Amino acid sequence: MDLTLVLRLCVAGLCGTVIGLDREYRVKEAGFRTHFLVALGSALMMIVSQYGFEVFLASHDGLRLDPSRIAAQVVSGIGFIGGGTIIIHRQLVRGLTTAASLWATAGIGLTAGCGMYGLAVTATALTLFGLEVLTLFFGGLGRRRTMVVFSAAAREAIDASFGRLRTSDYAVVSYEVEAVTTGGEPRYRATLVIRAKGNADEERYIALLREDPAVTIERIV
Repeated sequence: MDLTLVLRLCVAGLCGTVIGLDREYRVKEAGFRTHFLVALGSALMMIVSQYGFEVFLASHDGLRLDPSRIAAQVVSGIGFIGGGTIIIHRQLVRGLTTAASLWATAGIGLTAGCGMYGLAVTATALTLFGLEVLTLFFGGLGRRRTMVVFSAAAREAIDASFGRLRTSDYAVVSYEVEAVTTGGEPRYRATLVIRAKGNADEERYIALLREDPAVTIERIV
C-alpha cells in the first residue's frame, strides 16, 4: 500500500472535518461527519482516477484516459448532497451556505487527492474565512428571514399581533391566516415571514408575541 496515497486521504479528511466542525457549531444538518466523508470520498475518487487504471493501460498500448473526467463528475454529483441540505418553504430558504461549503469541501478533497496539499490547506482556510470572518464584518447586511407560526382563539388577537409589525423595523415578506380546528375548538393560525431592517433585533418581535397570553407560538423557523 502506497503511504503517499494514504496521506492524501488523511489530509482531505482532516480539511473536511475542520470545515464540518464550523457547520456543527452553527447547528447545521451537515456537520463534521458529512464534510469528512465528502472530502474523503472526493480524494478517493481522484486517486482512483489517477492511478486505478494503470494495469489496464499498461496492457493496452496507445490507450489513454482523462483523469479529469471523474473529477468533473464529482463536482456535478455533489449537487445531490448539497440539494438535500436546502430547505425552501413559503419564500424561506435555509441551507444554501452549508450546500456551498459541501461543494467547496468536495473541491478540497479532489485537490488533496491530487497531492496538492498546500492548495488544499489554503482552500480550507479561505472557506473558513468565508464562513466565519466575513459573517462578523458583513453579517448585518443580509438580514435573514424568520418564519413564525402562531395561533389564537380570536381573529382580533391575530390582527393585533400583526399590527405590532407596522413599524419601520421589519419588512413583512408574507402573511397568511387560516381557520383551523384544534382539540375540537376553532382557532386561527397565522404564518408570518418577516425580515428585520437595519439594526433591528430579529428576536424582539417574537418576544412580544410570547408576552401576549392570547397568542400561542407554534413554530419558529
